[in-house]
Formats: sequence, structure tokens, C-alpha cells
Amino acid sequence: MKLAILSREPRLYSTMRLVEAATLRGYEAVVVDHLHCNLVLEKGQPGIIYEGKKLTDFDAIIPRIGASVTFYGTAVVRQFEMMKVRAAIDSQAIVRSRDKLRSMQILSRAGVGMPKTAFTNYSDDVPEMIKQVGGAPVIIKLLEGTQGLGVVLAETEKAAQSVIEAFHNLKARIIVQEFIAESKGADLRAFVVNGEVVGAMKRQGKEGEFRSNLHRGGSGKLVKLSRAEKAAALLATKALGLGIAGVDMLQSKRGPLVLEVNSSPGLEGIEKATGLDIAGKIIEYTAALVHSKRKDSAKKTTRKAPSLIPSLM
Repeated sequence: MKLAILSREPRLYSTMRLVEAATLRGYEAVVVDHLHCNLVLEKGQPGIIYEGKKLTDFDAIIPRIGASVTFYGTAVVRQFEMMKVRAAIDSQAIVRSRDKLRSMQILSRAGVGMPKTAFTNYSDDVPEMIKQVGGAPVIIKLLEGTQGLGVVLAETEKAAQSVIEAFHNLKARIIVQEFIAESKGADLRAFVVNGEVVGAMKRQGKEGEFRSNLHRGGSGKLVKLSRAEKAAALLATKALGLGIAGVDMLQSKRGPLVLEVNSSPGLEGIEKATGLDIAGKIIEYTAALVHSKRKDSAKKTTRKAPSLIPSLM
């Protein structure tokens, strides 16, 4: 079996671990920089040219698409899908999860618990927007922000108005969310593969920091999720159609509240915090997708195969 790891950084921990896990299981894994892929479109023959050669012999791909290159990255994933190559993470699911507003609309419809959230089209009625999420303090997030960047805690209504108006003047799209004080700068990251929580950690922001992201200096440790927390993570992942995801949640007085569902979650933090082989779980899931596809193809071939018994008519 030959797998393509779509990643811009071959030396990144997550990329190296996926290659290592595939190799240990007897599979060939090749790192392909999706930004260096050229897409060829013609009638009935979609193709991808990479480093001067046409990619034709991959059984499956594992997308590791960064948020800043979602548009082109998902175009590459779609091209592989058109070429009948299995994708561990569906292209449309990546698009849904990357659009913060759209993903929250889907999660809300699915009945997933989340902080109260407001979004407007650069409305002048900022006080009403703040009121809708319970008043100050509030969290203000850029829709395009990642890894804790573009996230602001406004502790007073006046500060919140100033920040929101500043973003609006810059024509930056934002959402305003209720601040969950009881979380105390910590959140939960549940790693889901194929409808199962395969690992979880509690991330704690450094002193004086409300963001718990490890990229912002936070720390992670192994944690056992409650039944409600597992259910929330699985429901959120299923609603967005993701086979692999990192689900970020806050612990609150009214139960787990989902903040975000990440379609390309990093492996370093979760593996070091839990000691688990998460990369191996991803490879095994991807291999199972390929085997399932082969079985389906074999069944179709059997149904379509002409009878070898001469007709007596």
C-alpha cells in the first residue's frame, strides 16, 4: 500500500510520525507538498503533476492542510478524490471545519453545546452584539485566526466595543463569544479517529494567559474524559463529516462546550501528553479505508462479470 502525506513540512513532528507509523506497518509513505502540485483537468482524466511527474499510484492520502492554504490544499485533495484515491479526511469536511462561522452553524443545528456566539455584517449596534452573548467579559475572534492568534479577551464592555469597532473598520470578519470564567484558562483536546476518541489531554494556559494553545506557551497533560465530553466530541466530529479531528472543548457549569473542530490537528502535543501512538491509529484507519474500497470494487466486479456457463437457450 502506498500513501501520500500531504504536508508542506517533511521535518514537522506530525509528518515524520505519520511516515514512521506507516513504515512500521509495512506501507510506503511519501510526503507530497500540496502547494507544489499542478492540477490537470481534462474530460474524464483528472491528473496531478508533482516534481515533473504524474502521480498515479497512490492508494490513499492523508491531508495535513494548513489554514492559510485551505483553498489550494482542498483543491488538491478534491483532485485526488476525482482520481478515485481515498482521502483520510474528506475535502468538503476540511472546508466546513475551516469556516468558523459555518462550522458553528452546523454544530448548533446538530445540538452540540457551545459558548453563546454572535456574528454580524459590520453592525453599528455593538452593545447589542455584546448583550447577546451575556455581556462583558467577552472573547473576540477573527474568523481566519489559528493557534490562538487573532483571539482577544475584552474584560469590559468599553474595551469590547473598541476592539470590535477596530476590527470592523479594518473590514475583518469576527465572531463574539461568551467568556467561560470557570474554565480558568484551560480546555480539553479530544483526538477522534473513525468515530472513536483515541486520546485526550487537558491544556492549561500559562499564568495570566486565557488561551490554552500549546503554541502560546500552554502545557498539556493526559486526561480522562467524562461520558458527556466524549459524546460532545463524537457528535461534533460526525456533524462536520470528519474521519480525523481534534475537538477543543471548555468545561463549564452547563457541560462541555465545543470551541472548535480542527481537521489537521497536530500530533506532538497529544502524543507527548498521553504517550499514545495516535499516528498509528491514523495510519490504521487510512489502511482500513483502502481495504474497504477494494472490497467494494471486488463486489461490483463480481456482479458485473459475465457468466462463464454457456447459455442453453
